[in-house]
Amino acid sequence: MVGAMIVLAAVIAGFVVFREINRNDPATPVRDVQYQQTADFARSQADFELLAPETLPDGWRATSVEFVPEPARWHLGLLTDEDRYVGLEQAGSSEKDMVETYVDRDAVRAGTMDVDGTTWKVWTDSGGDTALVRTEGGTTTLVVGTADRDVLAELLADLT
Repeated sequence: MVGAMIVLAAVIAGFVVFREINRNDPATPVRDVQYQQTADFARSQADFELLAPETLPDGWRATSVEFVPEPARWHLGLLTDEDRYVGLEQAGSSEKDMVETYVDRDAVRAGTMDVDGTTWKVWTDSGGDTALVRTEGGTTTLVVGTADRDVLAELLADLT
């Protein structure tokens, strides 16, 4: 009986070792996307100055991109080098609507921030999201994310 238990324990240990050696942890479900071609097309179609970074900072990756022509709306989703989400949203919607849609219905104003000589309104929510928002010429631009406020500002400074 002791011999059978030893054999059974050896078989179980062998199975566990075999499984660990051959384990393939699934890759992150987030896939990278190429956004430049969509941005170029959207720029030719949008009735506003569409913003997108020429290149991404080292370690950043684009994970979602969308342009809707009628009514025109632009989205670019990014992950920073620290896997923090940053979203760029542009549309002909009001600031209030954009903040409620992309930040939180209960988001609160948290002052303003100057980025390259332009004043942006700062919004935050209880979940840790921060948004920098500006409306110009009927278009609202919103950069939102879980990244630090300074990281959002750096992205804004790189937009063209």
